[in-house]
Amino acid sequence: MGALIWLASYPKSGNTWMRSFLHNLFRGTEEPVHINEIADFCLGESSAHWYAARAGKPVSDLTEEELARLRPIVHRDFTTVFPDSVFVKTHNYLGEWCGVPLHSMDVTAGGIYVLRNPLDVVISVSHHFNKSIDESIEHLANEDTVAGDMETHVLEVHRSWSTHVRSWTQHPSPQLLVVRYEDLLHKPRKYFKQVANFLGLKPAPARLERAIRNSSFRALKNMEQKSGFKERPKEAESFFREGRSEQWREVLTPEQVRRIIADHHEQMERFGYIPEDYRDAVPVKAEPSNATG
Repeated sequence: MGALIWLASYPKSGNTWMRSFLHNLFRGTEEPVHINEIADFCLGESSAHWYAARAGKPVSDLTEEELARLRPIVHRDFTTVFPDSVFVKTHNYLGEWCGVPLHSMDVTAGGIYVLRNPLDVVISVSHHFNKSIDESIEHLANEDTVAGDMETHVLEVHRSWSTHVRSWTQHPSPQLLVVRYEDLLHKPRKYFKQVANFLGLKPAPARLERAIRNSSFRALKNMEQKSGFKERPKEAESFFREGRSEQWREVLTPEQVRRIIADHHEQMERFGYIPEDYRDAVPVKAEPSNATG
């Protein structure tokens, strides 16, 4: 039996990229591992077939409470897939749902959390879920956000972007590595090496470089264009769209930028996501009163 290593993120923040990098790193092949083979390496926490097998019926027939009670059982089933570490993708926030933890810590060894600037996330969410930018801004701020078609995927509990980020990062732990999408993008050798070292790996420089190259945005997009990607939602034209940072400067209006900052300024401040030219959009904290009554 193995212990779970969660690969966690808010949707459209780099989870697939991280999974592809690790798959290529462990395989060590000259050619890129195909994106449709990711599931052979990393399990999906919300994949419905695990829950249906345990319930003995389609997950669409389960109540939310029944589904929540199944989660810890399914997580224990995950530990039987590989003898050592078992990587599991999750978009759930780190908390409870229907009174049951969304991640079972008694079978967990650790986790990697990838976060991305919400100013760019909102654009990717817009394309991924076929929403307008304004609808996507509301989506990121919605504490009731859940996703899942209850046929191929059970419900995922995302909450807002800020709640998601806070839940995973507010209590630093040596068992959890937090990494920014932008750092992986701009300094891949440094930060992907950090990921490998966190997992106890010391890959040769050539192997690390090859894994980075084989999981690059260009490589992933080429594979999707040639043979498709089974994780692409039906409403999206493509899963891998641009993969750049700072897209928001070309897409969002100043008013939209200010709305996002107003919604998420606390976590954006923590991770260096407040643009210098929008510092005035950060709400001013009220000074404590010195009145004695």
